[in-house]
Formats: sequence, C-alpha cells, structure tokens
Amino acid sequence: MSIELRQLRYFVAVAEENHFGRAAARLHMTQPPLSQTIQSLEAELGTPLFERTKRSVALTPAGAALLPEARRILQQAASLPDIARRAASGESGLLSLSFVSTADYSVLPPLLREFRERYPQIQIDLREATSDLQVDDLMHSRIDAGLLIPPLHDKAKAELAYVTVLSEPLILALPHGFKDLHTKATVALAEVADMPLIIFPRRIAPAFHDAIVGCFRDAGLTPRIGQEAIQMQTIVGLVSAGMGIALVPQSVSNLKRPGVDYKSLSDKTVSVETGLAWRRDNPSPALRTFLELLRKR
Repeated sequence: MSIELRQLRYFVAVAEENHFGRAAARLHMTQPPLSQTIQSLEAELGTPLFERTKRSVALTPAGAALLPEARRILQQAASLPDIARRAASGESGLLSLSFVSTADYSVLPPLLREFRERYPQIQIDLREATSDLQVDDLMHSRIDAGLLIPPLHDKAKAELAYVTVLSEPLILALPHGFKDLHTKATVALAEVADMPLIIFPRRIAPAFHDAIVGCFRDAGLTPRIGQEAIQMQTIVGLVSAGMGIALVPQSVSNLKRPGVDYKSLSDKTVSVETGLAWRRDNPSPALRTFLELLRKR
C-alpha cells in the first residue's frame, strides 16, 4: 500500500467542503484530477470514502473513521521541518551524560536544572559511573559527555576534549562525637590518624586516591586504610557507621548524613578537580548546545 500525503490532503478538503467543486476551488485545481485522486485513494484502501449523488457528497463510515486520522497525519507531516530544524540547531534531541558521584553534590543539579529550563525538548540520559568507566565509554562513543575527575590517559587526551568545571578543597568527614572534635572549627590529620581511612580504590580514581594519601604524607603521617568504596554516599555511610574517617571534596558536605561531622583541615590540603570530557569528533547538536551553556556559566 502506498498512500501519498497529497491524497490525504485532497480527501480532507472534499470531506470538509462536502462538495468536489468547492474542494477543487479550495485546492486551486480542476475537479476531474481531484475526483481521480479520491478514486485512486479509495482503490488503494479497498473501500468507498464518499457516498456521491448529483447534488451532494457525504462520508461513508470508512471515510468518517479516516478523517481524524488523516488530519493527524497531515498535521504531523507539517511539523516535520520544524522538528528537523530544532534537532539540527541543538534545541531538541538526546544527550547521554555520565557523572561521578561527587558531581551529584556540586555542579550536576544546578547545571541540569538550567539546561532543562532552557532546552526542555532535549532528552537527557543520565548514568552514574566512575571516571575510568566514563573514559572508556567516551573512547567507544557510548556516551556524549562525562563529568569526571582527571587526569586523562595519553590516548584519551588525543581523542577527548576537556574543560574544568569545579575545583574544591578536600575536607574531613569523621564520625560525630569522635574525641569531641565536633566542637572544633578545624581539625588536624594527626588528631584522627588512629582512625581507619575510607577511600576510593586507586585503580578507579588514581588522581583522587593519590591526592588523599598525599595529604597524610605531607602531614608526616601514614594512613591506615580500612575500607575502600567506589560511591561517595557509601564512603559517607561507612563514616556514619563509625568505620573510619574520609577525606572528601568540600561539596560532599551537602550530603547530610546523621552521625557525620564535616570539618576543614588545618593541614595543607590539595584541591580536587571535576571536569567535563567529550569526544572531539562528536557531531551531536545537543552536545554542542550543552557545551555552549556550560561555557556561559
């Protein structure tokens, strides 16, 4: 079956005018080719669409059932150019975005809120993943962009673009009431050195892991690693359970968990960076729109 939009347009005109002559005038054509087109459509469908007399035209039950569907199809067809234009300009489409758990407590919520308000027709596919998995997904074009913790390995640097989104200091998360340190504004690592350290595995986030261990080394201490976890909420949960302490990005203090105190460190600390990475050759208009918004913030 091959039905043309032209046939449906002619059918709707005749149905609305209830007259072939008036429909032909409305379509700026003569009546014979209009009648031939309707007959061709009826033959294609295998049923009459109009009951014809010398003075009137009326829809058959089949024609009455077809009319609303024909109008819907014509309306959808008319919207196709605008759909294509919006997709090409980055006003609609699909954006797949991965993020590390720490971004969920800092840059991700306000960024998504602003993006959705400005571009409600872009669908966002969100997935939480560690930095190493994000880099692999980006290298294999499984996602459009990733909020991750650098650095990128050499091959990734050649294929991926990267921009810093946030840089923040590490702070201490410790069980509430430990040595009454909750009463102090700042805490030295030496005061909690006897507690096990809960930390990301180095294989998952080597830069993050090394930054934390480096803080202890700079303070003349050797951390006693008690637990490893790949989710920030798990790390904070273990601190809440009294399993140890953790050094976390400052924005994690937004994760209010009973039994956890967050304290600034009096020791020298480093900043942890979060950035956005994407393939340089990704042609996605939705990604281009997302990057433009990010650069303007």
